Amino acid sequence: MFYYLFQYLGEFDFPGWRLFQYISFRSAMAIIFALIISAIYGKKVITWLQKKQIGETIRDLGLEGQYAKKGTPTMGGIIIILSIVIPTLLFAKLENIYIILMLISTLWMGVIGFLDDYIKVFKKNKEGLKGRFKIIGQVGLGLIVGIVLYFSDTAVIRESRIVENTVNTELSAQTTGTVTIVNEDIKSTKTTIPFFKENEFDYADILWFMGKDKYKWAWLVFVFAVIIIVTAVSNGANMTDGLDGLATGTSAIIVITLALLAYFSGNVIISDYLNIMYLPHTGELAVFASAFIGATIGFLWYNSFPAQVFMGDTGSLTLGGIIAVFAIIIRKELLIPVLCGIFFIENLSVMLQVGYFKYTKKKFGEGRRIFKMAPLHHHYQKMGIPEPKIVTRFWIVAIILAVVSVITLKIR
Repeated sequence: MFYYLFQYLGEFDFPGWRLFQYISFRSAMAIIFALIISAIYGKKVITWLQKKQIGETIRDLGLEGQYAKKGTPTMGGIIIILSIVIPTLLFAKLENIYIILMLISTLWMGVIGFLDDYIKVFKKNKEGLKGRFKIIGQVGLGLIVGIVLYFSDTAVIRESRIVENTVNTELSAQTTGTVTIVNEDIKSTKTTIPFFKENEFDYADILWFMGKDKYKWAWLVFVFAVIIIVTAVSNGANMTDGLDGLATGTSAIIVITLALLAYFSGNVIISDYLNIMYLPHTGELAVFASAFIGATIGFLWYNSFPAQVFMGDTGSLTLGGIIAVFAIIIRKELLIPVLCGIFFIENLSVMLQVGYFKYTKKKFGEGRRIFKMAPLHHHYQKMGIPEPKIVTRFWIVAIILAVVSVITLKIR
């Protein structure tokens, strides 16, 4: 909004109007506004939630200190959503297809999470929204994102190709071959593979057996991959949201990394220097990412131990959905197992626990467990490790994984 306002004021040579042409300035403003909304106005939202008695329902998990959290306001994800959406609307270029997709993803997943929390709090149903409806919502978002990215004329990658020309010089009757490098924006289902020198993978190659027709049907593979990624990452973030500040801090670290990757991929000079895929217009995502970072850090003011508010599924599903879609847009989704390693291991711990329990029950007549409790952070709680220490250590691991993710740009 401000971008267009100051662009208009620029016609009258309004002082400082050029500042809003820079992504770096608008990103800085987005993070400041997000911090103000989440940290200052967030308190008012918490007070409102308390007045409405929208408190967390605690299941008996046999964890030390769990009942101390009973009645803590939940659905605090509303604070995060508002702190992301408002600064983005104020400072981003709203015609940018990637910004539109990120706003849709934020609100879409926010609604699914809100419905889940609403059923838990107001309908007194601890199970919340039925799993199949969550999956339908996640699949729906995956379909929208995948189809838009494939069919939108503005969602492109820029590739360089060599064109050989034959020219007749004035000095000689002989023809001389010359080479011209042509840059063109094309539709593509290519993505980036970390740690490999030839680090581009085309989803169309999965349909290698179809010959040239593989490019015609590649969109089906791409959309399916998007659905799987959106579902997995949003559920991973949801699983991670079990300790004060764990999902919030981890998500902030992940998106700081994604913001850097988006800026690099959207800058023609930096992408050429790093020899990575150049994605026109993705640099604008830095504004959205900055709003996200400000929102999560501001929310952490109230969500750190001991938490004054929980984000609930309203927040955790939204954070996971945003991270998944963001990574897909900048063609870094295959980096998710590394960058989102905390989400990945939390998800994996649950699957291993459930799978092993069912297997041993069928084979031995008695279910056995790998971990003391799943997700993994509860395993460490059962070991007697204090909650703040678990959270801090998980953050440290998340930072290490973020650094590894960034250096994959040069380690191939």
